[in-house]
Amino acid sequence: MNQEVTLGGLTLKNPVLTASGTFGYGLEYDSFFDVAELGGICTKGLSLAPRHGNPPERICETPAGMLNAIGLANVGVEYFCEHKLPTLRERGVTVVANIFASSVEDFVKITERLERSPGVAAIELNVSCPNVSQGGIEFGRDPALCAQVTAACKAVTQLPIWVKMSPEAGDIVAVAKACEEAGADAVTAINTIRGMSIDPSTGRVRLANRTGGLSGPALRPIALRIVWDLVGALRIPVIGIGGVFSAEDALQFLLAGASAVQVGTASFSDPTAASKVRQGIAAYCAAHQLTVSELIGRGRPDSRR
Repeated sequence: MNQEVTLGGLTLKNPVLTASGTFGYGLEYDSFFDVAELGGICTKGLSLAPRHGNPPERICETPAGMLNAIGLANVGVEYFCEHKLPTLRERGVTVVANIFASSVEDFVKITERLERSPGVAAIELNVSCPNVSQGGIEFGRDPALCAQVTAACKAVTQLPIWVKMSPEAGDIVAVAKACEEAGADAVTAINTIRGMSIDPSTGRVRLANRTGGLSGPALRPIALRIVWDLVGALRIPVIGIGGVFSAEDALQFLLAGASAVQVGTASFSDPTAASKVRQGIAAYCAAHQLTVSELIGRGRPDSRR
């Protein structure tokens, strides 16, 4: 059955992508499977200049998930464009460049650099990271700021613009609508939620940053509810993220109306997780004689399928 999905002006070969920050730059998974088989990869967040991120400890396991406070460590947009993107392009990988900045001006500069780089299929604006002291989640909480970033980046590129939503926004639907009105081609939902863990044996917080972003299966019911709400409120596509560890998990998001899904934390415990999710969705569609497009939104009461 046909696995293609369309997100604004971008058509993906299937609805499975990897989530930013959980899959490096894609090349790290060469020994596990051909990442070009996926609908796409979302790169590790790219900043204008390289970043070392937060000091260790930066990750700890929690029941049904993990906390991370990496702090958006990355090689910088220039290094990515010169040294990583060419290889991804040669291998036929659909690349969604995730970007972040502490000012609208820097968001624009990164977007302009990517616009000049063949091989980028879309740009995902990270306005919702909870693990950095400047920018990040502050943008994602404010509809006006989110709209400003979206419009400014949209004005300097022909590439589709996706905006990654923060679950800590007071009114996430209002934020998403503001992004839609500012020209966003899709929204991705959701980023992590801030959490904390303390080690009773030492009496100390386990993360040097104190708090970190909670991801994994514990996040899935919240993410699914938010995706459901956003699909009902927006005209643009919604991409679901949060605790997708299996095809069954992904199918819930698609049935709720998500046009695609991103596999994140699962890749840490199983490097082939995204490939398995893709295969599982294909098997489900074949068994039910459905294309992926016919599957999307089928679980909604307003669906006439």
